[in-house]
Amino acid sequence: MQTTSSDRLIRRFIAGDRAASGVLVERAGGSDEPAVLVAAALVVPAWAPLLARAARAARSGRDRQLVEIAAAHLRGEVDRVLLLARDHLADHPDSLLAAHIAASCTDAPETGEHL
Repeated sequence: MQTTSSDRLIRRFIAGDRAASGVLVERAGGSDEPAVLVAAALVVPAWAPLLARAARAARSGRDRQLVEIAAAHLRGEVDRVLLLARDHLADHPDSLLAAHIAASCTDAPETGEHL
């Protein structure tokens, strides 16, 4: 698997690199990559337009599932996130962003923090 610059950026975001969050938001302005749009939606208050764009850009089942996992997370539907992420990760175990979203749901009650 070849790692693209977007993949590296998303990995930095998942690792907690705050600069990566800003770059994701900037890149999302002109991107049609569902994963970039989803990741950016996780860090901005006005996430709905980004997820709508991600849904329109999603061509594969994998991308459509990722968008739905993020949407459920941002709506606060923890049980749905975990169910969708479990199914998604069974088929796509390399989906770090889906795993990150699911993990943030399970960590939230203990830490009081979200993405």
